[in-house]
Amino acid sequence: MSGATKTMGAVTVGALVLTTAYTVALGSSGWLWFAWIVLGLATLGLMAAGDG
Repeated sequence: MSGATKTMGAVTVGALVLTTAYTVALGSSGWLWFAWIVLGLATLGLMAAGDG
């Protein structure tokens, strides 16, 4: 795994934690979850592209 892939993975996990905390504290936000899914797919794409 390259440094960029590790960083992207860490950002994705951190975003999941923040999105979950936001949902618990203030209620669900569809746009926030949509953004996290897009970020997750980008991370998976980076791994599948062979960079990871």
